[in-house]
Amino acid sequence: MNSGDRANIILKTVVAIIASIFALYPVVWLFSTALNPANSLVNSSLIPANAGFDNFQRLTTDPQHPFLRWIGNSIIVAGITAIIVVLLTGIAAYSFSRFRYRGRRTGLLTILLIQLFPNSLAIVALFLLLQTIGNIPGLSWLGLNTLGGLILIYTGGALGFNTWLMKGFFDGIPKELDEAAIIDGANRWQAFWQVILPLARPIIAVLGILAFIGAYGDFLIARVMLKSADKYTLMVGLSLLVQGRTTDWGTFAAASILGAAPIVLVFLVGQKQLIGGLSSGAVKG
Repeated sequence: MNSGDRANIILKTVVAIIASIFALYPVVWLFSTALNPANSLVNSSLIPANAGFDNFQRLTTDPQHPFLRWIGNSIIVAGITAIIVVLLTGIAAYSFSRFRYRGRRTGLLTILLIQLFPNSLAIVALFLLLQTIGNIPGLSWLGLNTLGGLILIYTGGALGFNTWLMKGFFDGIPKELDEAAIIDGANRWQAFWQVILPLARPIIAVLGILAFIGAYGDFLIARVMLKSADKYTLMVGLSLLVQGRTTDWGTFAAASILGAAPIVLVFLVGQKQLIGGLSSGAVKG
């Protein structure tokens, strides 16, 4: 190894260490605050005196801040949203990728145009839409202050871009696989469900993770659509801990740490599926 290569490796190592410290520094302070019994960010040290888990205990036992219910609501909303998004985008993308029909190009352009406007710009319209749906007999579970209505909004907002993304992946899968399955006696649905969809595990993992994180971490839409404390998602509930004259930073930090656990878990599970899908392969030679 010559001196130029050695210097290049040293430089990359130094940059990686600096980037790691920059990324981990806020996380370390978050853990420090969560373990600090003083419950304050003022004059706090990296290793707090009399460190303990009082903030975590207070978080799970405070009746005014039902943290476990909040995180449960977020997991339900994000999980169902991710499943529906993957299923609907898969069916729509397969249709756009494999079939040629009248209005196909117009549909693709319409989806792309709608996606240019985020949900936050249409928050008034979405509020009125859920209000109208909630007044329909039998559909009150999709109205305002419901988890179903929140899922409806998140799903609609994620379909456009994800459909384009999955269509591009389906375009890269040889059509001969569909034809071979149909020749063997499968119908179109069986060819999609049993042949094409398993090959799309990489993009399914990506879309599932993105949809889950997007719904789990949203604050603005959930804050507007939800009114009852027992319906709040995690992000809306966390905002209650840092409002008013007394800011409960210790409990807020503890809630942030516990609230990040589902995201980390989903990412790790999705990462394994992504690596498995990429390494398995469908077409050889």
